[in-house]
Amino acid sequence: MSTKNYSLSELTSHIEKVIRVNFSEPIWIRAEISELREKGGHCYMELIEKDEKSDGLKARVRATIWSGSYRLLKPFFEDSTGQSLRPGLSVLAAVSVEFHGMYGINLIIKDLDPNFTLGAQAKRRLEIIRQLEADGVMEMNKMLELAPTPQRIAIVSSASAAGYEDFMNQLHQHPSQFVFYTRLFPSIMQGEQAGASIIGSLEAIYEQLEDFDAVVMIRGGGATTDLACFDDYELALNCAQFPLPIIAGIGHQRDLSIVDMVVHSSVKTPTAAAALLTDRISDAYDTADRLYQDIISISKSLVENQQQRLSDIRWKMKSVLTNKSRDKFVELEHLKMRLKAGIKTLFALHHNRLVLYQSKLEKHSPAAMLKYGYTLTTQSGRRISSVHQLKTDLPLTTYFPDGKINSTITGEIDAL
Repeated sequence: MSTKNYSLSELTSHIEKVIRVNFSEPIWIRAEISELREKGGHCYMELIEKDEKSDGLKARVRATIWSGSYRLLKPFFEDSTGQSLRPGLSVLAAVSVEFHGMYGINLIIKDLDPNFTLGAQAKRRLEIIRQLEADGVMEMNKMLELAPTPQRIAIVSSASAAGYEDFMNQLHQHPSQFVFYTRLFPSIMQGEQAGASIIGSLEAIYEQLEDFDAVVMIRGGGATTDLACFDDYELALNCAQFPLPIIAGIGHQRDLSIVDMVVHSSVKTPTAAAALLTDRISDAYDTADRLYQDIISISKSLVENQQQRLSDIRWKMKSVLTNKSRDKFVELEHLKMRLKAGIKTLFALHHNRLVLYQSKLEKHSPAAMLKYGYTLTTQSGRRISSVHQLKTDLPLTTYFPDGKINSTITGEIDAL
């Protein structure tokens, strides 16, 4: 029995004709880029499709963007999506289907739809980010200084959220046993009402700013779609301009929301938010302890230096005083010798004067006067130097150099 058969080239030629007839115009296809390389201005890719359940490959085809198209598509795609073409990216591409007998099927990419890559929500997200940048608020909350010991915490969360419980356990069961004052401002943390609810909590905190050091905004993980409320413009704007540092623990790092981008600090989980606070306080305590030790060391060094200085001054003073004492002692010895000599001279001078005065007194003494022929008459023990002193009824005593006589007045006393 004979069967019709075809050569390989006949088969590939037939396939080429079928493709040319059925895909005469570009068509839109969905695929994921698995490989990408640029060469000579052209872009060469490998596009794949994976099974949603098994993640296994369902299809793989080569694709090319010729340089003429690539020069236009590349900047358009990057400007629209905020990211470049890369492996792992899902795209919606307008392609022309080609088939070659030697190289098989190849897709020529004519256009790319950035809305597909971004998705409606992702595109809106980019617009919000750009609006916040234009408003000049993207870095406002980040620029606030978090207190060295942030212990007064306003919490924006749902009281029933597991993340809230994890946060509180981590905060209050820390080995350091730091004391925290926390207050929960209950909020809806997902869904359409979440944005308005969280803004309401922030407004309530704003009325009590002086009572808090920081705001912690926490929720559990969950799907990326649950984070849609944190890509809201009004919520992000309120967070960016809030006057207290906000710490966000609202999702996984791979699910970075716009709120994560504008707050002071963004961490993966509520537990990580608590760790950020306890670590900061630990760092502050460590810094304070180091400063305390530095103060003790510096003070000790200053005391030792001053003690050495005082010792040096004491030694110098002792040396100076010793020299001065020696000098004063020598000076006093000289004064002592001069004083002795002066006293001796003064004593001799006065002695000579006394001898002279004694000689003069001896020359003018009554005994000496009697030797010169004078006499001394007394009456009742009184020296008589005038007849007017004499009394007729009392005896007289008259002294001579060689004796005395007693007499009485018998006649009248004649005065000259």
